[in-house]
Amino acid sequence: METALADYLDDFTRRDWQTLDPDAVTDPVRIAVVGLGWFAREWALPGIARSAYTEATVVTDVDADAVEAVAADHDVTGVTPEELRSGAVADEYDAVYVATPNATHLEYVTAAAEQGKAVLCEKPLESTFDRAERLVAACEDAGVPLMVGYRMQTDPAVRRLKDLIEAGVVGDVVHVHATMSQTMLGELSTDTDQWRLDPELSGGNALMDIGIYPLNTTRFVLAAEPEQVYGTTRTEHEAFAGVDEHASYRLTFPGGVEAMCSVSQNAQHASRLDVTGTEGRVILDPAFYEREDRGFAVVRGGTRVDVEFEQVHQVEEEFAYFGHHLLADEPFYPDGEHALGDMRALDAIYESADTGLPVDLT
Repeated sequence: METALADYLDDFTRRDWQTLDPDAVTDPVRIAVVGLGWFAREWALPGIARSAYTEATVVTDVDADAVEAVAADHDVTGVTPEELRSGAVADEYDAVYVATPNATHLEYVTAAAEQGKAVLCEKPLESTFDRAERLVAACEDAGVPLMVGYRMQTDPAVRRLKDLIEAGVVGDVVHVHATMSQTMLGELSTDTDQWRLDPELSGGNALMDIGIYPLNTTRFVLAAEPEQVYGTTRTEHEAFAGVDEHASYRLTFPGGVEAMCSVSQNAQHASRLDVTGTEGRVILDPAFYEREDRGFAVVRGGTRVDVEFEQVHQVEEEFAYFGHHLLADEPFYPDGEHALGDMRALDAIYESADTGLPVDLT
């Protein structure tokens, strides 16, 4: 098995999408970063800086102190959200990265589209399907490219897993198991007065915030769309009142392939993606968190191979892909229409949780 796998696993971290030499880039894509929460500060801004195809030039947030501090630390222009939306410094950026609470994505993306700027918007696309549709339409009407921040799709570990599935290493896929959990009020913050716990701003919690990772990654690696969903949610603690603390859902894909997924904002930190076929399995464990190394294993014919590979900065890969494709004038794969597939499925999972019945997506 190891010899056969070498054809797919050699040069594990290769960028199979890259056509432009990063060393030849003299004018990287200038990005305005909207929203300066922990992820933007600790991951997005370093990712932009590490990518040869991008540079941050403008930052904004509703927190004026954060804007001032980040602007000084990164030697960029800091502006108010009103100044960003008005286009006051539009000549200083080519694209806009939106990393604000879900229900505010629409206003910032619409403003960027009206300024003729390319957009990279965090997932989920918005807090509701209707608002997500309006966001996608705003970019289409303005003729600006929209990419959605599915960093798993540009992670080499996920791309190699997809390669192996397509090469038939696992045979015919039978089922997928995926999980993602964390103690949100502990790992990230102890603040209960935050937007992820506000249903108007978030649209939901466990399912919207982390449930989208198993959902979208499964769609990506199977190159297929779910035909039916069935889901349950539950909330046990007062801090999560009004949103889902835990969620489980089943996705049924063409051919009867099923993905069983469970996510939690109040459980032991873990993440795993396990794809099982008629002849083998491919496993990512850990799988989904940007702040830990991914593990990669292939099981076939009773033999397990754990692949050691150079870990990449997930967010650098995402921004490199974004900047590269803008400079090369190539379309994004994780675009707005692709993201609407997730929003449609998330809506249906919540509907199923309310009714206790499966929901057809076809």
